[in-house]
Amino acid sequence: MEFILIASAHFLALLSPGPDFFLIMQTALRMPMRYALSVCAGIAAANGLYLTIAVLGLEAVRNMHLLMTVLKYLGSGYLIYIGYLLLRAPKRPLTQNEKQGFLRQQSFIRQFSLGFASACLNPKNAIFYLSLFTVMVSAETPLAIRTLYGLWMAGIVFTWDMGVAMLIGNRRSKNYLEKWIFGLEKISGLMLSLFGILLCLD
Repeated sequence: MEFILIASAHFLALLSPGPDFFLIMQTALRMPMRYALSVCAGIAAANGLYLTIAVLGLEAVRNMHLLMTVLKYLGSGYLIYIGYLLLRAPKRPLTQNEKQGFLRQQSFIRQFSLGFASACLNPKNAIFYLSLFTVMVSAETPLAIRTLYGLWMAGIVFTWDMGVAMLIGNRRSKNYLEKWIFGLEKISGLMLSLFGILLCLD
């Protein structure tokens, strides 16, 4: 029953589009699928980091106000910067082969880092996982079981994000969305900037 409760709460949180969704969308539309999957792996790794902290019962991290404040402002600046890059990007066809620029560099490490930073610099991820394990996981639950919970959730994050990337980034979807790509890019930039501003004001 405990597993069903935390798995359900976690999945419901995944259904709500956040900064990671818009980062995955623009990568899947503009770059080969392997780089979108690198972004997904980076996001899952950052979630795994916070899950490790939660699994080990390090609730004290949530009370480190200086750390949370630094994360908040770094994350806010990062999201606003990514949003700014998308907002100022010129109109160009999907067939244009882009290999340069902060967002478009065809490097597994770069794209992994973009995804990792997006999820890691969002203090709400840390708060969510710490709250989830504090409220829904019994103190009597063995470490091995809590570890399995964490592995499950990190795996679900990667699987879900990978599914989103494959749905958006396949050739049929790209052909369908091509005439709206400029608008979608601007919406992504606007949403990422908005997330950054709201994070800063929170």
